[in-house]
Amino acid sequence: MALSSDEIERYARHIVLREVGGPGQARLKAARVLVIGAGGLGAPLIQYLAAAGIGTIGIVDDDAVSLSNLQRQVIHGTPDVGRLKVESAAEAVARLNPHVRVVAHPVRITPENAVGLMTDYDLVADGSDNFATRYAVSDACFHAGKPLVTAALGAFDGSLTTIRAHETSPEGERHPTYRCLFPNPPPPGTVAPCAEAGVLGALAGVMGSLMAMEVIRAAAGFGEPLVGRLLMVDARSMRFETLSYAWDPDNPLNGVRTGPAAVRDPDASPPSPQGR
Repeated sequence: MALSSDEIERYARHIVLREVGGPGQARLKAARVLVIGAGGLGAPLIQYLAAAGIGTIGIVDDDAVSLSNLQRQVIHGTPDVGRLKVESAAEAVARLNPHVRVVAHPVRITPENAVGLMTDYDLVADGSDNFATRYAVSDACFHAGKPLVTAALGAFDGSLTTIRAHETSPEGERHPTYRCLFPNPPPPGTVAPCAEAGVLGALAGVMGSLMAMEVIRAAAGFGEPLVGRLLMVDARSMRFETLSYAWDPDNPLNGVRTGPAAVRDPDASPPSPQGR
């Protein structure tokens, strides 16, 4: 996919990178990414995908902008309060990069519609804030054969991983599913929602930007994705740790027998599927 003279100037700092170059930037232009959620994680994610030149960004969100969102959902502004987030985000992308096409999906993603929403996209990035959506999205990505970049926020911590459960490693080993990492959601009431527990606004920017890094690397074709690895960020001590996890032979998507789901560094903090 050829780049115009305006695009060559716009993406000059990408093009001079040996790992990206003109061919990599052309792959970004051809990429179609579906973003789940235009909130704390989705806001910086969408902005950096648009700035990077991802050709088509689909945005799934049925919520409207509220004043309390603006502390972290930086793609929206005060005049957007009351508007659908997909509309506000689409206008922000148009201001940032007119070469990017946005497809708004003002719906809530469910197990029933997830695969259909993914049909026209190459990769899915999930920045949703609840467990039901994460399981619905990850299961649908497996069945649809789509790579998934998924992240979550706690009050002062975040996590990020890439799921390619529909593929195998070069050695022929199965990649883990999301359910290999988190077999079951936490019991109801054990994880307080954002409105009760709070969330550090800048942390959403960090984790959303890291999501964009994973998406851009996958689309441009360089680097090593976080497949089988969970990146955990502790904002209080500014610690970044990586936990390794493996395919669980007993997982409900493509498992065959009972077996351990994760291999973890004993000094690492336990993971938690947060929600913000």
